[in-house]
Amino acid sequence: MLAKRIIPCLDIQNGRTVKGIRFEGLRDAGDPVDLAQHYALEGADELVFLDITATHEQRDTLIQLVQEVASVLDIPFTVGGGIRQVSDFKTLLRAGADKISVNSAAFNRPALIREAADAFGSQCVITAIDAKWTGERWEVYLNGGRQATGRELYDWASEAVSQGAGEILLTSMDADGTRDGFDISMTRLLSQNLPVPVIASGGAGSIADFADVFTLAKADAALAASVFHFGEITIPTLKNALRAQSIPIR
Repeated sequence: MLAKRIIPCLDIQNGRTVKGIRFEGLRDAGDPVDLAQHYALEGADELVFLDITATHEQRDTLIQLVQEVASVLDIPFTVGGGIRQVSDFKTLLRAGADKISVNSAAFNRPALIREAADAFGSQCVITAIDAKWTGERWEVYLNGGRQATGRELYDWASEAVSQGAGEILLTSMDADGTRDGFDISMTRLLSQNLPVPVIASGGAGSIADFADVFTLAKADAALAASVFHFGEITIPTLKNALRAQSIPIR
């Protein structure tokens, strides 16, 4: 089994880190540069920065803030939000990102994934997918969870991989911010059927939740925000607990 990754996530709005529940009720969680530096020192394996209103507001990602965050990191850094074309990848990579996460723009024009993968390599291209259970299937949503697409999760995820996505960042909208645990069934659907790593996101509330998403859902990485931002779980404590359960951790 490959070593699993622990990834804090900075959801950015108006230059601040925020966190809500099921994509709503956002509250301030701190300065993104300070948090980034803290997580790098704590032993995070990677960091994800998502400008969560860029697409909805039809603007570019906050480049200066990306540069400031990148300047304090020595771990892989993923940036997403507001990316619409290959030139945006180039701009963010020059600003210090190592990987770029695309969501709505990739869904609306899947060729963007292929163009970016051809230009920078699949390892640089992460397709982020937000999905919600309808009672019969998981449906993909766009624009920060505001727009239902009618498209089934696995159908879109497999197309994204065929276009060249190197990883899938999968967020359960039902679990997001609830701290009730990751969506095991949703994550397992992708992790056991796709040939690329799957990052599970949404619902982390305890160390047991991380253990479950790695052992039961077979996720390659687990992303979390509020439990880290508000000090409920520290990364060293989490990693030591997972190692004690014989889960390989970086």
